[in-house]
Amino acid sequence: MDEDVLTTLKILIIGESGVGKSSLLLRFTDDTFDPELAATIGVDFKVKTISVDGNKAKLAIWDTAGQERFRTLTPSYYRGAQGVILVYDVTRRDTFVKLDNWLNELETYCTRNDIVNMLVGNKIDKENREVDRNEGLKFARKHSMLFIEASAKTCDGVQCAFEELVEKIIQTPGLWESENQNKGVKLSHREEGQGGGACDQRSSPYSSIMLLFLGGTFHQ
Repeated sequence: MDEDVLTTLKILIIGESGVGKSSLLLRFTDDTFDPELAATIGVDFKVKTISVDGNKAKLAIWDTAGQERFRTLTPSYYRGAQGVILVYDVTRRDTFVKLDNWLNELETYCTRNDIVNMLVGNKIDKENREVDRNEGLKFARKHSMLFIEASAKTCDGVQCAFEELVEKIIQTPGLWESENQNKGVKLSHREEGQGGGACDQRSSPYSSIMLLFLGGTFHQ
């Protein structure tokens, strides 16, 4: 592991086929968007190092196909993950209705009890919305998840989603510190008065909808 990297984190992106999981990943890692992006076959994998509050983390991001025929990959895919991004399409209510199925799968196969979950309502750039933002908020609150709406096409909310997820994981040392206990790594703290990264600095109205629901409490 690089000397200046605090830890390496395994992040999963899950959700129904066609909700834009791969598009969110490509926007975050490569800052690109392909409207004709083909459906993922099996598992895709990308690595990106980011800095959150002065702490560098190397993200190993796993993107799987949403189709049922690839579900045999599930157990190994979830093993050892520290963070999960659960995606639905705000223009397709069926992808929102099936979120409970994905959470059940996560609970069945995940090997950690304190894994950090992020709910992302994607494709807010489209006009034919079928899922209201408040519905997403309510679902996230019920299941103690981070929440944001985003658009892989316009980039709104994408960077913020990953940064907020990583920030929460770093704030939960039990998720990663065992890997580094013999390396003498220490958390950095942002200087007093310094902003919290791209999420704080964005002018987009969507950056303000990041809400954190933990243990039934609500923090804005």
